[in-house]
Amino acid sequence: QVQLVESGGGLVQAGGSLRLSCAASGGAFSNRAMGWFRQAPGKEREFVAGISSDGASTYYGASLKGRFTISRDNARNTVSLQMNSLKPEDTAVYYCAARYTPSVSTKVYEYSYWGQGTQVTVSS
Repeated sequence: QVQLVESGGGLVQAGGSLRLSCAASGGAFSNRAMGWFRQAPGKEREFVAGISSDGASTYYGASLKGRFTISRDNARNTVSLQMNSLKPEDTAVYYCAARYTPSVSTKVYEYSYWGQGTQVTVSS
């Protein structure tokens, strides 16, 4: 069973930065694509960024590329999301997720394991 634990959320002013981290346990991390999703109150969970198992391929949600960067360290079983130039509309609970397969997906239902989420609040 894969367990994911996010950290690094918090309150930041618009224009600021945060770095989220996700620690994975339970095995086979280096064989799994990883993703970050977010969910704001009253909205559906949306894809933020994804990275293939070997780190060679990355994907980003619309309008996020250039501000957000996903990376992973397979030796440490961690995946990170660097968020720069944050905007109030980035406020949400951010979730780390893992797939069974090496390739990235942007679909919520294609991820089998989820963390508990970490709150990111961007004030204007």
